[in-house]
Amino acid sequence: MKSTLKKLLPFAVVGVVSGATAVGTLQYFGHTSNNADQSYFTSSSNASFVGMNTAMTGDDFVKAAKTTVPAVVTIKNYQNRASSRASEQDIFDFFFGDPQGGRGQQRQKQQPDNIPSGMGSGVIISPDGYIISNNHVVAGANKLEVVLSNKKSYIATLVGTDPNTDISLLKIEEKGLPYLNFANSDNIEVGQWVLAVGNPLGLNSTVTAGIISAKGRGIGILSSQGKASNPIESFIQTDAAINPGNSGGALVNSNGDLIGINSAIQSTTGYYQGYGFAVPSNLARKIVEDIKNFGLVQRGFLGVSSIDLSDEKQIAAYNKEFKTDIKGGSGVYIRGFSDNSGAQDAGMKTGDVITKIDSYAVTDFADLSAAIGSKRPGDKVQVTYSRNGKEITSLVTLKDQKGGTSTRTKADLSVTEKIGSNFENLSERFKTDYGLNSGVVARNVIDGGEMSKIGIFDNYIVIEVNGKPVNSEKDVEKILDKYQGNVQVKFVDEYGRIYTKGFKMP
Repeated sequence: MKSTLKKLLPFAVVGVVSGATAVGTLQYFGHTSNNADQSYFTSSSNASFVGMNTAMTGDDFVKAAKTTVPAVVTIKNYQNRASSRASEQDIFDFFFGDPQGGRGQQRQKQQPDNIPSGMGSGVIISPDGYIISNNHVVAGANKLEVVLSNKKSYIATLVGTDPNTDISLLKIEEKGLPYLNFANSDNIEVGQWVLAVGNPLGLNSTVTAGIISAKGRGIGILSSQGKASNPIESFIQTDAAINPGNSGGALVNSNGDLIGINSAIQSTTGYYQGYGFAVPSNLARKIVEDIKNFGLVQRGFLGVSSIDLSDEKQIAAYNKEFKTDIKGGSGVYIRGFSDNSGAQDAGMKTGDVITKIDSYAVTDFADLSAAIGSKRPGDKVQVTYSRNGKEITSLVTLKDQKGGTSTRTKADLSVTEKIGSNFENLSERFKTDYGLNSGVVARNVIDGGEMSKIGIFDNYIVIEVNGKPVNSEKDVEKILDKYQGNVQVKFVDEYGRIYTKGFKMP
């Protein structure tokens, strides 16, 4: 049934090349709070970004390790449900590779309550218990256990996640905890010594050393998994050994300051082969502060679709399809604009090549993502671009995907944003063939969202909501608009099995 659905109802690919939020990490937002630890998230002073050393001695390794190890935790992900997909992969398969060649291990039995479905790492970033990790470490959990380096255990609250940067924010109820400062990841240098700290392969508090091998890497891992609607990839590449279980752990400089969140490796075996990748701290910081202060990530967009001029395959495909003769090189070529585009409002045109955002050089799409990723709707950026050999600079006001320039809170979200899924119409022919009187197909289901929590995934068919048949996304929105209380959802999985499950409307 799943393959049939895919054939009949293909995904719609929407190309809005923008910037969104966060591959570099956690920034600040001016939002007042009575929380005594607010400064750990919102300080904009230079003191909150510590300097980078470009060399490390043996003593530096010891110092950095002593600072970092107590602030790195183990995160255990518990999922009390049977696998509803024929080949559900391990929580780390997508990000660390599958030694079985991508087939994944089938799970035929429901996971026992006392055995975690997956384990990863996290980093304490404030003394009152805020912890940053990866989205894929916490995905699908109905319980998250955090274990400190001293073996003390807590049940954590998931504050929020961002699949577009693979960042999540958790909270445990404790005070006086060891924590790491964020360093300015823009200041890191290729060749600089770093430490990776995490819990790989069940080995708690493991420290490995290496150098920064490259900056601004886009490896396509977030977009390939289909969970990120607007993925931002500008990874720090390191040769410090990273393995399954390191995910969500710390990449630190010689002072033990956080420069990245370890997220992925590139490997043919699923284990370390010399290529590890971390989300830069500036991006990660921005993401978690948005989650903490607003309940969701604030994303600013240029409002352009583009071609990476460093990507020969992308250029060749575009030239073939549109009978053009675009040449490769450096920069990002604008191929079109979204509705309400801030870039178009500022006078930019199709064919312009973006070379700089403010003072940040743009050589490829990863650079553009990183530069715009730390911005919010309403922010203004200086965009430098080439047009017919002439360099032009325009001031662009970034917007959200709806064309707005203001920040939003959870109260401003649409119904589909609140429950974590879009919906696509079923054809009448499909309903007839499968004996359905109603139904919509779940699309872009968000890990950790309400629909995901009750076992609904992409391509599942939702038949009824609160006992009422649904045949369009508008039907779902009408039923749940301004609704408060428990929501009942009747749906069909890919095997044709019908379930009725519920959640409390957020």
